[in-house]
Amino acid sequence: MDETTQASFDTVMAFMGAMGGGDMEAMSALMADDMVWHNEGDSTLPWIGESKGKEAIFEFLGVFSANLQTTKWENTDAFTSGDTVAVFGIMNGITPHSGQEIGEFTFALRAKVRDGQVVLWHWFEDSFAVSQAYHGRS
Repeated sequence: MDETTQASFDTVMAFMGAMGGGDMEAMSALMADDMVWHNEGDSTLPWIGESKGKEAIFEFLGVFSANLQTTKWENTDAFTSGDTVAVFGIMNGITPHSGQEIGEFTFALRAKVRDGQVVLWHWFEDSFAVSQAYHGRS
C-alpha cells in the first residue's frame, strides 16, 4: 500500500473511531473546513440529505443522534485506493421517534481524504429498514 493510500485509510478509521467515541474535538480536527457529509436514503428521515462545512455537519450530527441510537456498528470490509476509502458493514439501532429497534441493516461508505482530513463522507444505508422503524411500521 502506498503512503497516500495508507494515510487516507488511517484518517478515515481515526474519524470513525472519534465519532464512535463521541470525541467531537478529534472529529473536528480530522474534518476539512469544506467537508461534505451526504446521507442517501428516505428523505422523510430528518438526517437524510447533505451538509456542507463543519458547523452544518455538527448540527446534522445532533439531529442524527437525537433520532437514531446506534446499538451496533461493525465494519466488515474496507478498501482504499489513493484518497478514496470504501467501508462496508452492519448496523442496528433504535429510533427514539417510535421507540422501535431497526434490526440489523447494511451500510456502505465512500470517503475522500485531502491533506490528512476527510473532505467527503458519503453514507449509504438500508433506508427502507430504518424508515420503517422510524415511522413505527416494522
